Amino acid sequence: MKQIRPVLTFAKIDIKRLFRDKTGIFFIFVFPLIFLLVFGGIFGRDTDISFSIALINNSDSAFSQSFVEQLDKNEIFSLNQEITSEEQALEEMNRGSVDALITLPDNFGTVLPENGYPSGTAEVLYDRGNEQAGVTLGSVLESVFTEINAEFVTVETPFNVQVEPTEVEGLTTLDYIFSGLLGFTILSLGVFGPTTVFPRMKERGILRRYHTTPIRVWQYFAANVLSNSFVGLLAVTLMFVVAVLLFDVSMRGDYLSLILLTILGTMVLFGVGLAAGGWAKNENQAAPLANLVAFPMMFLSGVFFPRFLMPEWLQTVSNFFPLTPLIDGLRLIITEGKTLLELGPEIAMLMGWLVLIYLIAFRVFRWE
Repeated sequence: MKQIRPVLTFAKIDIKRLFRDKTGIFFIFVFPLIFLLVFGGIFGRDTDISFSIALINNSDSAFSQSFVEQLDKNEIFSLNQEITSEEQALEEMNRGSVDALITLPDNFGTVLPENGYPSGTAEVLYDRGNEQAGVTLGSVLESVFTEINAEFVTVETPFNVQVEPTEVEGLTTLDYIFSGLLGFTILSLGVFGPTTVFPRMKERGILRRYHTTPIRVWQYFAANVLSNSFVGLLAVTLMFVVAVLLFDVSMRGDYLSLILLTILGTMVLFGVGLAAGGWAKNENQAAPLANLVAFPMMFLSGVFFPRFLMPEWLQTVSNFFPLTPLIDGLRLIITEGKTLLELGPEIAMLMGWLVLIYLIAFRVFRWE
């Protein structure tokens, strides 16, 4: 118990110190939330199709006027009322502010004497660089006209398509990215925190005074690991609460596995920061070293985009980064419902890094 008491004491001191550090609070809690809000706004669960369109009605028929009114009320279409010519529409499409132009010719909606009902062809013009939106818009308009045509003409349909949802709700892009954002949160805490704090404490002589006390290096390390694991859980919890409340992020796994993996990942990445910050004499040495360590992991371990988009040789290299098995494990728990017992390769890689990085940290740590 005498060996553990200093660990708990220094852990409390470290937690209080962190919450008094406004810069540390920003990078641990606020900075990852900014990324979550940005990616959530872009890739949130609201996946309804919508188009910003320009519409030029050259017809004076009653049907064309009614059609424009119904199109304006449809939530799928957002009509730009300020565009009144094809030249203006082409300019706005070139800027990307309008998806397509719908033109109703002068005979659109005219009632033909031989059949007694209105007819016409709506012309859709889209930018070649936005072909997907143009094709999708054409399909949506065809479905709209199919319903209108059914009111005038009965058409037999020998072949049909039946569409049914699966029993499990699919994942959104944000559900997949979210685990990377959690990894980024733990990375910020584990690497950028120690590489900033320890050199600063050395310059102020705080670590030198700690060295004069009976505390041992392993006790000081354990205290910092304990405090950072606690803060890491708080940061991940905050991210989860915001993601679920604002963006309805799915959680298919169990929270116990998530908590244990978060603690293990925090310990590993804090060891990386501890080795860098413990070796550096001052912040001028620590800052470049932190960036050298963190940025390759940030961009190659799947934080902001999936690793399968990278070349195979780069995927192979990124497999050996400590952040990679953490993000992969978090993603498997959150999106596929895996438990900690099913993450053998990821846990083995993290445990290997845990042993290796703390051996290095013990070796290079300096009290001053």
